[in-house]
Amino acid sequence: MTFNLSVSPDFAPDHISGWYFFNTWLQRTLDIGIHLELYDSFDAQRKDIRADKFDLIYANPYDASMLVRELGFQAVARPASQPDETVIAVNAESDFHSVEDLVEGCRVATTDDPDVHTMGMIMLESADLDSSNVEIKQHSSYVVGAKNLLNGDADVGFFLKDAYDELSELIRSRMRVLVRSEISVVHHSLLVGPRMAEHIPALQTALLTMQDDAKGKGVLESMGISSWEPMDVEQTEFMIDLIDTLID
Repeated sequence: MTFNLSVSPDFAPDHISGWYFFNTWLQRTLDIGIHLELYDSFDAQRKDIRADKFDLIYANPYDASMLVRELGFQAVARPASQPDETVIAVNAESDFHSVEDLVEGCRVATTDDPDVHTMGMIMLESADLDSSNVEIKQHSSYVVGAKNLLNGDADVGFFLKDAYDELSELIRSRMRVLVRSEISVVHHSLLVGPRMAEHIPALQTALLTMQDDAKGKGVLESMGISSWEPMDVEQTEFMIDLIDTLID
């Protein structure tokens, strides 16, 4: 039997090859067949998730709620010391130097990554801004959002911190961060579906020792991850409850 793996579309383009390396490493380590399918759209991926297409998913916090509570997935690991945080940034030449400087009618470059968008909107509340008095400009990726800021088609942008940090130095040098969130307990996680449940013990053991092996360490580096740490039911439920509260 061949299992199917997918990855939340918000990873940096430079890490595409890393996920293919990871898939190969997983197959050899667990001695099972795994097919990797990547997406450039959250909506397209969620459609296939709901169609029960996947058995292993590196999921963003928003999708983790659906996967665990509706589809019976179980979180087994998360990247160590790598929480998901949101960055609000502007063009370096912008007259806005703080969130409170932003005004009604400003154009917000965002993506369809719901947890990052939601946190960005929450952070705009200090300027008395919400979806009713700003112009939301949704883009397919953080790179496209950054380009909109740089060419003057948006006034402010929301970014996943890791995605912002991995923009080219040239792009970041032309942008200025107004604020970063500091939640610390929200993060991407690797979740296993019911069909693959029997492999959880072997998978978790392999992941938690991955950095100790030369090949495993190389794969981790290509993914932008230093190591994995275990994730239990309590941690998973706490994170999901927090995300559900923010989005509701």
